[in-house]
Amino acid sequence: MEWRGVLLAMVFLSLLVVSSCAEKEPKNPYALVEGSIGDAKRLIPMLATDGASGDISGLIFNGLVKYDKEVNLVGDIAESFEVTSDCLSVTFHLKKGVKWHDGKEFTAEDVIFTYQKIIDPEVVTPYSSDFETVDRVVALDPYTVRVTYKEAYAPGIANWGMGMIPKHLLEGRDLNTDSFNRKPIGTGPFRFSEWKTGEQIILSANSDFFGGAPEIQKYVYRIIPDTATMFLELKALNLDLMGLRPIQYQKQTDSDFLKREFNKLKYPALGYTYMGYNLLDKRFSDRRVRRALAHAINKESIIQGVLFGLGRPATGPYIPESWAYNPHVEDFKYDPKRARLLLADAGWNATSPEGILKKEGVPFSFTILTNQGNEERAKTAEIIQSNLKDVGIQVDIRVLEWQTFLHEFIDKKRFEAIILGWGVGLDPDLYAIWHSSKTKEGEFNFVSYRNKEVDALLLKGRNACRQEDRKKIYQEVHQLIADDQPYTFLYYPMALPIVHKRFKGVRPSPIGISYNLPEWKIPRNKTEWYLIP
Repeated sequence: MEWRGVLLAMVFLSLLVVSSCAEKEPKNPYALVEGSIGDAKRLIPMLATDGASGDISGLIFNGLVKYDKEVNLVGDIAESFEVTSDCLSVTFHLKKGVKWHDGKEFTAEDVIFTYQKIIDPEVVTPYSSDFETVDRVVALDPYTVRVTYKEAYAPGIANWGMGMIPKHLLEGRDLNTDSFNRKPIGTGPFRFSEWKTGEQIILSANSDFFGGAPEIQKYVYRIIPDTATMFLELKALNLDLMGLRPIQYQKQTDSDFLKREFNKLKYPALGYTYMGYNLLDKRFSDRRVRRALAHAINKESIIQGVLFGLGRPATGPYIPESWAYNPHVEDFKYDPKRARLLLADAGWNATSPEGILKKEGVPFSFTILTNQGNEERAKTAEIIQSNLKDVGIQVDIRVLEWQTFLHEFIDKKRFEAIILGWGVGLDPDLYAIWHSSKTKEGEFNFVSYRNKEVDALLLKGRNACRQEDRKKIYQEVHQLIADDQPYTFLYYPMALPIVHKRFKGVRPSPIGISYNLPEWKIPRNKTEWYLIP
């Protein structure tokens, strides 16, 4: 009787193991579920100013061009294109038979309509400056578009990566408020299906996509503001893709289960994290104060304590991987003594009983705002708070929900200092972020930076046609902005995505891993999920 009991126990245990394994499989193996800390705002490409909106609209819409894995500009909706040697004209040859998701054919008229909306002053888009030098856009025939510029404009071709929008659906409508922002129709590999605000956005594969139907049948963008909760969802196989926090990458992903189920990746991110100042505030309009703050902040402490070494000190608005990066720009070394001298020179030399610096009887105190769901930024703020206390500055920290932070505080300039990050473009044109004309609500120069020399160089960089000439210009821009310190440039982070092993064809590139997401493959035989691709 004992051996029967043992046998039954073994059978029971084996059933438990099978049941446990079944529970650990993704609910829908042919769906991709990605986690995000923030919801999208608007999905019309020219109005998609935050990362979430850009991620989603990029799967629904196509531009005329795109970047490939080697960071070369290639055609997207455009089959091919030619640029004149003087950079004054580009001709796009459109692919024939491309269909909008409602079945209507995409033509040159949609390109012209998209351009007209981008330059329409009634449309609140920060991208209008990218098209200011365009003289005219004409359709030579239904599948050929010629763009002529008033002057040489080097970034011009890349800007036509802007997602095209349908004339037949949006003509005569107010893009800023139209419901199309929440129920878009594009030409891309995925069709819009559903949007539950604050919960998830669902897209379905476009079987008629001109690039071939994706094997991923459904794309689910789940909004999970807390990254610890997101990580738990990943471990439960309720997520397939997320960006890991440094502590998760270094300390929390070494289990046998996670190693078996997921691939984690690491490469330099196309971006940087910074503390920006409202330069309309008279305290921060003083360059000596901004330079003092840069000296007072211990970047290495942030990189080691917050990023677990997965980052590099930032010197300015270009990342080291960019050809525009100036390697000769020196970082502001951590030097509290130097910071105090600069603050004293700016008139902050009296102290309160609590040791806080004062000027004209007013203590130096301010609030740093940052967004919910990014623990690295919150912890960075805490280190900065401690660093600045050491030089006599009182800092408070306030963490806000992402969309509120962006549209009620950033856009309206209701802040003293902020901790944020920029994803940098592959072309080094920084006009939209740093030119003094781009300070209106909803535009990217929300710190209100003004420097006539930088303004002139940004225009010169746009008008130069040779990369060698542009490199010299942008390296000078790098130096000037670093000298001014409108931001304290904190660090260049690493990108740390983790993705389920069943997705094959994931190839990291300087532009990330999602650039070829519609081409990812999913083996039908589950035993192949865990084989090296």
